[in-house]
Amino acid sequence: MATIDPVTAKPPLAPPDRALIAETIQSRLPLRATFKKLSPLAGDASNRRYFRLELGDAAQSVILMQLAEPEAFKQSEEAVSGAGHQIAELPFVNIQAHLAKAGVPVPDLYYYDQTAGLLYLEDFGDLTLSEACAHAGLSQLETRYRQAIDVLVRMQVKATSPANPQCLAFHRSFDVPLLMWEFDHFLEYGIAAKQGAPIRESDAAAIRQEFRKISELLAAQPRVFVHRDYHSRNLMVDGERLGVIDFQDALMGPATYDLASLLRDAYIALDESLIDRLVAYYLDQLQEGRQLWTHRDAFRRLFDFTCIQRNLKAAGRFVYIDRVKGNPKFLADIPRTLGYVKRNLHKYPELFTLRKLMTLYVPELQ
Repeated sequence: MATIDPVTAKPPLAPPDRALIAETIQSRLPLRATFKKLSPLAGDASNRRYFRLELGDAAQSVILMQLAEPEAFKQSEEAVSGAGHQIAELPFVNIQAHLAKAGVPVPDLYYYDQTAGLLYLEDFGDLTLSEACAHAGLSQLETRYRQAIDVLVRMQVKATSPANPQCLAFHRSFDVPLLMWEFDHFLEYGIAAKQGAPIRESDAAAIRQEFRKISELLAAQPRVFVHRDYHSRNLMVDGERLGVIDFQDALMGPATYDLASLLRDAYIALDESLIDRLVAYYLDQLQEGRQLWTHRDAFRRLFDFTCIQRNLKAAGRFVYIDRVKGNPKFLADIPRTLGYVKRNLHKYPELFTLRKLMTLYVPELQ
């Protein structure tokens, strides 16, 4: 198994100091407002906490991100590669600056109180792309996803070139060890922990051999800037703008990874014909930006193989979040996520061996 380990669960955070917040708003933020109210927000699967700060009487608000440990920026919620690179600042701050310069709609950082571990951020509101699409008609749904692809293409083109040696993402990548770690994460949690029994050693070795083929295929692709968690709950609908959040684990990897996160989303199922149109739209937009994929069938195969890797990792992650962090709310998304894997395993004859082995332990893939 790979040896890259994520950060494990932490004790609950103490609430942030309201007096400190009030003083910071008046003396450090550019909004010239007074502190009115602090409201906790529903968290994600990380150890961070979020609050909305209501300011004065002007209906202004700020998002407050509270870090699990003020100085723990050498750690990550996710496994990473490029561990030999010295991290000199908080990854969120480092990558936010790079994406903002590239014109990607990320929240403005008003102030970072490094001692207290508090970041004061622009408020994109509460409406995620997932929620906005929950009751949308087909036309509106496609329009919103085209907008998400427009943002993705801008990120992949403008945030990739020219290379920025000051940006942490350029010092870590989806190499074979990291891709295999994500596959192993599924074997450990999506199978062994979920079923309460280990995989037979010979079967695990055979499965990992098939996983390695996919990992080598993905790692051999040209690398672009990858958000790593580009899905409908990390895209905020803010009026006409679509804001991008949760980008601190960004790295370099295949162009298909973020597209797979978006279109084979664990939280919202898109019609297959719509996915076909959106993949074609993505390639059209790349072509307009002079990033040309001449063999579209080859791209679609690469996209589907990426989906297998991405969806298996997500399914394993959901069990990990339940068993290690005590948060079971993502377990309900596993059947949908494994349904995507099943579809792609059946689509390609060269995946027959992997499908045969996996169905011994994952009945949802039969």
